[in-house]
Amino acid sequence: MFMASVNPATGETLRAFDEHTEEQIDQAIGRADAAYRKLRRTSFAQRAGWMVAAADRLDADADDIARMVTFEMGKTLAAAKAEVAKCAAACRFYAEHAAEFMADEPADAAAVSATRAFTRYQPIGPVLAVMPWNFPLWQVIRFAAPALMAGNVGLLKHASNVPQTALFLGELFRTAGFPEGAFEPLLIGSKQVERVLIDPRVRAATLTGSERAGRSVAEVAGRELKKTVLELGGSDPFVVMPSADVDRAAEVAATARCQNNGQSCIAAKRFIVHADVYDAFTEAFVATMSALRMGDPLDDATDVGPLATEQGRTDVEEQVRDAVAKGARVLCGGQRPDGAGWFYPPTVVADLTPNMRMWSEEVFGPVAGMYRVASYEEAIELANGTSFGLGSNVWTRDEAEQERFAVDLDAGSVFVNGMTTSYPHLPFGGVKNSGYGRELSAWGIREFCNIKTVWMGEGTAGADAGAHTE
Repeated sequence: MFMASVNPATGETLRAFDEHTEEQIDQAIGRADAAYRKLRRTSFAQRAGWMVAAADRLDADADDIARMVTFEMGKTLAAAKAEVAKCAAACRFYAEHAAEFMADEPADAAAVSATRAFTRYQPIGPVLAVMPWNFPLWQVIRFAAPALMAGNVGLLKHASNVPQTALFLGELFRTAGFPEGAFEPLLIGSKQVERVLIDPRVRAATLTGSERAGRSVAEVAGRELKKTVLELGGSDPFVVMPSADVDRAAEVAATARCQNNGQSCIAAKRFIVHADVYDAFTEAFVATMSALRMGDPLDDATDVGPLATEQGRTDVEEQVRDAVAKGARVLCGGQRPDGAGWFYPPTVVADLTPNMRMWSEEVFGPVAGMYRVASYEEAIELANGTSFGLGSNVWTRDEAEQERFAVDLDAGSVFVNGMTTSYPHLPFGGVKNSGYGRELSAWGIREFCNIKTVWMGEGTAGADAGAHTE
């Protein structure tokens, strides 16, 4: 079997790679296990030096790395360059803050009849990372940077359409100075994930992907009693209330829906607008979406490139076609263009009803669904009326209303008067069918740690509890 790197803008196969054999998989796990035993004994300062070296490489080779990403999965070159820069920043963030995030946390020794008591965070071993193609660098780095700084090592099962990116990531950390095997790419299909996860040397798994893939990994990990972090799909609401800056909201809405060619779990997908400003917002939003330029992702003038796969475009087409057949109106877009590549235009669909697929399914492309509501209560009910709970956007200048939304929205994040995004400084993850666990910030680096209680009684030396390498 082989996996191919195919240019979504042309359909041309760029390179093909043989999948790893059983022997190669076993060797990779062995290298990762050996690397863990070395890495966990290194200091934070040593790891930070290697992590900064990785960041330096990302910055120095940003143009070439970005072109590789664009050719493999179709995002615009400008978006790919921004992704590379974000990855470099995350590497530097964890290089600077890992020791602080992993420092021992003293407890009240007297309350537990000890001379000293504290919590210590220690790595647990090789972690399998099952990662998607839509942000093929960032979604790996946001796991890899904290994991490696904590002293864990990674086994990367990347999406099958981005093998070049997967191999680059393994080479990135190796040449930065991390021990051989500290971040091992596995060129394997989804059917081999269970074989890796049940290996006793693999201690945990993290997955960013579909709900179905998450359930599958969670089932295996649960049977094996191994920790998992899952970041799954989203159908994020973008709520616009009467006090909002409507023009600004419409401008950001187009970016929030079409970022990464509309292929983002935290992209705004359901636009829930109060009746008082519905017409004004819709008019401005449709105008902005219609003005976006679709074309060659290597062209600096392009706003929206192709979808990453032919099947992905077919899925989006079928969802829109289903809505139209049941009475929805297409306000702009809605038809695939002629020619090569897997392009689909920025599209706005109104008059959605619960019997349409777009009402309950995630749409993974540049298609926005419009919903009119008459009150705050109706907006909340509709926003929360989904099986997903990843991110959310709210536009209101009413401070009391902002606080109500922050409390009432059932999501992993609430962004008020700004586009949902992820930052190394803030925890990232979802609720409900959007998964569990958190990435990024201090919470992310601690997810794959043994949170160890240390209690010391009479005769304990008074060493500094914060002085440890792990």
